[in-house]
Amino acid sequence: MKRFFILVGILALIGAERQATAQGLFSDALRAARDSTDPQELANPSVLGQGKSKGVIIRYERLPRFGMHSRGQQSTVEDARADVLRSNRFEFKAYAPLVNNPHFKLVLGGGYFLEEFNYKEPETQQYPLYQRLEDKNLRSLDGQLVMLKPLNHKNYIIFRVKGELNGDYGKNDKISLTRYLRTSMEAIYGWKKSPYLSFGVGVQLGYAFGRQTIYPALLYNRTFNDKWGVEAIFPANVTFRRNFSEKSLLYMGYRIDGATYNINIDTPPFNQYETVELRKSEIKGRLRWDREIYDFLWFGLETGYRYNHRFNVYDGRRRDANPLIETHIKDAVFFNVELFLVPPRRFLKQ
Repeated sequence: MKRFFILVGILALIGAERQATAQGLFSDALRAARDSTDPQELANPSVLGQGKSKGVIIRYERLPRFGMHSRGQQSTVEDARADVLRSNRFEFKAYAPLVNNPHFKLVLGGGYFLEEFNYKEPETQQYPLYQRLEDKNLRSLDGQLVMLKPLNHKNYIIFRVKGELNGDYGKNDKISLTRYLRTSMEAIYGWKKSPYLSFGVGVQLGYAFGRQTIYPALLYNRTFNDKWGVEAIFPANVTFRRNFSEKSLLYMGYRIDGATYNINIDTPPFNQYETVELRKSEIKGRLRWDREIYDFLWFGLETGYRYNHRFNVYDGRRRDANPLIETHIKDAVFFNVELFLVPPRRFLKQ
């Protein structure tokens, strides 16, 4: 156990960036060199006042009842409506440092994500898409490497590469890399102006908007005073922070979540395609509270409003293909609870 806390403590020195997205953006994987006011410290993206680094994360999210309306975009695909009683999401993440020195830091991360749909009416299972979502959960198994390279006392580079196996596969299914593998990456060049201000510009290749897209990334971390701050990677995530104490923090803002999943629909006309892909994207306005339970153990409570941007089915081999099914999902309130481990105080004081 002591070795585990030392590992999490080292991670605090190389950090974890605040939650940007569940799939494809910086995801609890980089918060660098926190809680240092040394003017000679090499540059990094963190600022004073940010929450503690997370070494292990367990998260559960629920979306209560909402409606779903699908429109077939081919003559052989029918329309359908359904009520989803609930959608449950489970997530586990862990991070560990591979290299940790003042001039170069490398973090290895991994995670597992599962999303399930429970429909109200049994007859909705006759519709191919709904039947597949009811019978098989959407899963993601991922690994990532995050690099922080300070160039001097004012500038730094962040680079991340991530691979995910996304689909509706089960425990005993054979997983094909060519069908399920999704990759994303980010690169940011930053400036550390003071212990209270850090910003950067770069690019991201990811799935926040439902398909693999290149878009700009603007990092902006700033602490205005001992109570207020902002942490953002625009346009994917903007969060305002309210520090009540070292043990209690409130966050308000929005984030964009997106992913693609390979799904197996065996009925016509979907069985004529080598692979069928579900592309989903949503925008969440959120309010979150993080609170210490005991030293190294914290919990987070979050609620907000989810706006569905995309939930469509495509021919997976054609990036710019027209959708086979377009689905509108009614906006809904969501709730989640999280437990996470942070470095013990006695280690940080050593």
